[in-house]
Amino acid sequence: EKTMAAVKQSVESWKNKLEKLLHEKNGFSDVLEKLETKTGVKRLYIALGAIALLILYLMVGYGAQFLCNFIGFLYPAYASIKAIESRQKDDDTKWLTYWVTYSVFSLVEFFSDIFLFWIPFYWLLKCAFLTWCFMPTQNNGSTILYYRFIRPFILRHQDKIDKTLDEAKDAINEAKDLAEDMAQDEAVRRMADSAKLD
Repeated sequence: EKTMAAVKQSVESWKNKLEKLLHEKNGFSDVLEKLETKTGVKRLYIALGAIALLILYLMVGYGAQFLCNFIGFLYPAYASIKAIESRQKDDDTKWLTYWVTYSVFSLVEFFSDIFLFWIPFYWLLKCAFLTWCFMPTQNNGSTILYYRFIRPFILRHQDKIDKTLDEAKDAINEAKDLAEDMAQDEAVRRMADSAKLD
C-alpha cells in the first residue's frame, strides 16, 4: 500500500512538472494552446498522445533511425547554441558534457552496429537513452555517464592520449612537408621539361 502511494505520488509529480513545462511561453506551447482551444482537449493529453505516436513510430515506422538521430541532435544543438550565446558558464558545461557523451555513445554504436541490428525496438531504446541524456534536469544521463565512466577513463589515460595525439600531429606535419617537397620537385621538373621542348 505504501509502495502504491509512492508510485501515485511520483506519477502526480511528473504530471505536474509536465503540465508546468507545457504552459511555459514558447513556440511549442503556443501550438499546443491553439490545438487545445480548437479541439477542447487538454494540452497535456495532446502532448501525451504525440509522445505515444512517436513511440509507436520509433517501434515500427519507416525512417525510425533518422527520427531517432534527429531527436538526439536537434534539441541539443539548439540548446547548445543558446548556451554559447548566454553569459552563464554552467549551461556551456552541461551541453559540452552531453556532446562528449553523445560522441562516446556514437563511437560505441559504430563498432557494435552489427549486434545492435538484432535488438528489437533499438531506435526506440536509443531515443529514450538520448532523451535521458539531454533531459533538463540537474543529474541527467549525460552527467551521470560522464562523471561515473567517461571522466575517470580519460583522466586515467590522459598522458597516453596526449602523447598519441602529439605523435599523430608530428606525423601529419611530416607528411605535409613531404607532400610540399614532392609538389615543388614535380613543378620544377615540369618547368624543366617545358623549357627543353621550347
